[in-house]
Amino acid sequence: MSNYYYTKKEEPIKIGMPKLKICGMKLNTSEVATLQPDYLGFIFWEPSKRHFSGEMPALPHSIKKIGVFVNETVIEILHKIQEYNLLGIQLHGKESPAFCKELQEKTQGVKIIKVFSIKNKFNFETLKEFEDVCDFFLFDTKGELPGGNGYTFDWSVLENYPSTKPFFLSGGIGLEETNKIIAFLQTDASKYCYALDVNSKFETEPGLKNIEKLKKFIATVQSSEILE
Repeated sequence: MSNYYYTKKEEPIKIGMPKLKICGMKLNTSEVATLQPDYLGFIFWEPSKRHFSGEMPALPHSIKKIGVFVNETVIEILHKIQEYNLLGIQLHGKESPAFCKELQEKTQGVKIIKVFSIKNKFNFETLKEFEDVCDFFLFDTKGELPGGNGYTFDWSVLENYPSTKPFFLSGGIGLEETNKIIAFLQTDASKYCYALDVNSKFETEPGLKNIEKLKKFIATVQSSEILE
């Protein structure tokens, strides 16, 4: 286990039932919004099949819009924040702590989520320099592309999580993982799991979400009943 540990004298966020982020929004955003997720993610990385551009439909203020970026410039991120009234930034590339700090200083009130990719192991020392320059961590599955790979990583790795920074759990979460999610939420590893992040396994095609699958997932996780 890493020797790194969180030392800030502040009260950690009380976690409880995790919030829900539905990412990769593109084709049926308004319909997905009727499910009242806590967050909707819009990918502004052009190589993605779920790349979002154009007009964004009006959304309830209760749903926080998150912009997903990969190695983008500060200027372009600031432009997208203003254009779409984003309330959060998800950094999915090789952004440095200094980059995050610059964004933090220029986007007061906008939450910063820094993504880290995991397969079977992870060096948690990597997180230390990011503690003060982001609001959340997000753990995703290491794959060929940043996000949307459809595979889960070994969640037991998070048993060694040394921080009190709340995190989003992502990477290949679908209906097939519902029982696994419920079991994970009973473990110490989930103590700071602030939100679940779903994407490709709830799609009919890239960017088109399957509403019925999402409804079933939400209802089951909220009830914490194991699927037969």
